Amino acid sequence: MEHLFDQEWEIMSAGGASGEAFFARYHEQKLFLKRNSSPFLAVLSAEGIVPRLKWTKRLENGDVITAQHWLNGRELKAQEMNGPRIAKMLKKIHSSKPLTSMLRRLGKEPYAPSLMLEEVVSTLDTELTFLKPVREALDFLNRHIDDLTTENFAVCHGDVNHNNWLLSEIDELFLIDWDGAMLADPAVDIGMLLYWYVPEAEWADWMADYGEELTGEFRLRMKWYVVCQALIMLQWQKDKGRLHDVTKWMNFLQRCFQTAWVHENKK
Repeated sequence: MEHLFDQEWEIMSAGGASGEAFFARYHEQKLFLKRNSSPFLAVLSAEGIVPRLKWTKRLENGDVITAQHWLNGRELKAQEMNGPRIAKMLKKIHSSKPLTSMLRRLGKEPYAPSLMLEEVVSTLDTELTFLKPVREALDFLNRHIDDLTTENFAVCHGDVNHNNWLLSEIDELFLIDWDGAMLADPAVDIGMLLYWYVPEAEWADWMADYGEELTGEFRLRMKWYVVCQALIMLQWQKDKGRLHDVTKWMNFLQRCFQTAWVHENKK
């Protein structure tokens, strides 16, 4: 990586599990570098979803290095996630034909509910399936999988945690960390965002900002995907030995069944 720059540049790891991300700095010039990032990054940059791509270089060993502007800004706070800008950005992402076209060219197949349920069932270990909330969640998923009607799969981020939303010092909004991008029901993104960050009484207003009506059918779809994601995260945290986070996700899973049951039954 260092030989791409003059000796005056400072190169440092940006952390992360892959070890493929770096920061480069020279006086006031700052870049975010990534090794072998997906061509999807260029389309995200062109659409204004991520910070602007500055250049791409191919190394002699075949590696491709991309450089983006290193933003001066901050992550969004949890209490900022119910703002209309978030809703409008997600609508832009879910409606983007260039993003969808690129994911398809990269070989992404739609992440259908049957595939998600298959992942949940194959991931959970026996110890977790003995727990009553987990058994009830699996029963809910199996009973309602045939009620999901979406055929319009869109580009979804898959992890709309507030830490992945950046606000620049000049008030530009970005959604970063697209390693988990998928073609899926937009309710995958919307459901987790609403359940985590937005009071249920404000869901209809949030959806109005997004540009869609909050119907009973959409509520069911959101809940179904949220329960799937909660079970996957529950197992992941258990595998990591993070007992505090296991408890957090178990509590979240139980809260899912305190919300939207009435609306679901009105479907």
